[in-house]
Amino acid sequence: MSKVFGYPVFDETGEMVLTTYDNDYKEMMMDIRVYQMKQNESREFCREGEEIAVLLLSGKITCEWEGNQSTVSRKDVFTEGPWCLHVSSAKKIKVTAKEETEILLQCTKNERPFESRLYAPEDAPWGYSGVGKFGNVAKRRVNTIFDHEICPESNMVLGEVLNDRGNWSGYLPHRHPQPETYLFKFDRPEGFGASFVGDQVFKSVNNSFSAIPGGQLHPQAVAPGFRMYTCWMIRHLDGNPWLQTDRCEDEKYVWMHDAEF
Repeated sequence: MSKVFGYPVFDETGEMVLTTYDNDYKEMMMDIRVYQMKQNESREFCREGEEIAVLLLSGKITCEWEGNQSTVSRKDVFTEGPWCLHVSSAKKIKVTAKEETEILLQCTKNERPFESRLYAPEDAPWGYSGVGKFGNVAKRRVNTIFDHEICPESNMVLGEVLNDRGNWSGYLPHRHPQPETYLFKFDRPEGFGASFVGDQVFKSVNNSFSAIPGGQLHPQAVAPGFRMYTCWMIRHLDGNPWLQTDRCEDEKYVWMHDAEF
């Protein structure tokens, strides 16, 4: 069985590898990497037989694709919403950093063509969930950049979560058949939380990740005093795409929905 937790680091080129099709996290069926880019540095991405999503985490970039060009910026993941360029197989993307920048690259195998799209913050608004539930300690803001409803030709889902300080996320404990990867960031360098995958638990820190096999329960928590950001990435299964209704809560805990705290 593949590993489910990871503490990657950036190499000398500014690349940090999370999951690939043949590393210890191959069950995710996605290639996910993060890049730190210096001012005026450019990177090009083009993959035959794979779709690509480039998510801006922080900084300012100019994206070029299919004759289009757009310059976008994001102070950080805690204060501003996402910009994300999503393209299908064999389409070339060029990203040029206008200042120190961090981007996430999410890829998976997919031959289906679809129209390229640059998602803006207004396309993926933050919405609060869990307010007032379970003693009001499961509050989080969530956005969905794209999923099966937004882009049915895609084999991926991409979204973000912001946890309030000391709160839980993905609670009640839940599962779904499709594999999911979480990338964690914290608003302070000493920030930490806890990530559960089935019966395993690990300390989540900045730039750590969870690789959650399909069918495994996966709640998360952040320590008091810190806000936690989670980039959540799901890989659809063939003939079984992830849908919002696929969330299946552990029936041992559903009594909490009606409990008073």
